[in-house]
Amino acid sequence: MTLQTNGTDAPNHIIRFNPNDRRHFIGGSDARIIMGDDQESLIRLWREKRGEAEPQDLSDNLIVQLGTVTEVLNRAWYQRASGHTVKDIQKRVRHPVHKWMAATLDGTVEQNGAVFEAKFMLPWAFTEEAAAEKHMAQLQHNMWVTASRSAVLSIITGGGKWVEIKLHADPLYQHLLLTAEKKFWRCVQSGERPALFNIETQRPRLEAVKVVDMSTSNQWAELAATYLRTRGAHGEHETAKADLKKLMPEDAKEAAGHGIRAKRSKSGAVSFEVQAAAEVSHASVQ
Repeated sequence: MTLQTNGTDAPNHIIRFNPNDRRHFIGGSDARIIMGDDQESLIRLWREKRGEAEPQDLSDNLIVQLGTVTEVLNRAWYQRASGHTVKDIQKRVRHPVHKWMAATLDGTVEQNGAVFEAKFMLPWAFTEEAAAEKHMAQLQHNMWVTASRSAVLSIITGGGKWVEIKLHADPLYQHLLLTAEKKFWRCVQSGERPALFNIETQRPRLEAVKVVDMSTSNQWAELAATYLRTRGAHGEHETAKADLKKLMPEDAKEAAGHGIRAKRSKSGAVSFEVQAAAEVSHASVQ
């Protein structure tokens, strides 16, 4: 049995191993550490992969345990809200070429092949942008392993809120991710201590699906008032620029008068600038 790959020819191979074999591959949760900024966590992960340290015990981490016990509810809530079906629950797969890359999936969406990821997060200062950025490495890793073009992040917060975030495979991010993971895996094999990779990545692009009421934002109100007040003037300004360009002779490199100067670039583009008062006075005297 193979995982659906949403149109790819390369098959993904099921890995049959127990959780203690995590030292033999890089998984999605490892990707977040490798792409992160915590040197201590990176060294601990390196030692775990080399068999020099036991995996971190998370049985006393309440947030992790809440995520585990709410996963079934999370998946059921997503299916009910979206009308989609989640399959391949807890399936372990590996990349067909890079055998050291693997993923344990919370599931895949049957209707579109998207990677499904269930998370529990605290409500304090929760934003969709921060959530997507926090789990970006794991999602992009899992999409790369499964050759999926999209992912769904299904989040239940401690404030009793459910959020669905849709993300797409990002080729640039995945290239940087693969580069960092290759370097880390070479360190695992050679024994060389890894250093933080300090890779600058773009903020995740979220699919725009919400309608938001900004009537309670004072800053929005101030900027909206400015926009409405200057809208007419802006339209007149753009019209005047277009007409001035038409008046400028085609063989003219520069034209000036009445307080403005127009310059034509080598490519033919015309730009405008305001003349200084001294220039205008001098031109009038001449």
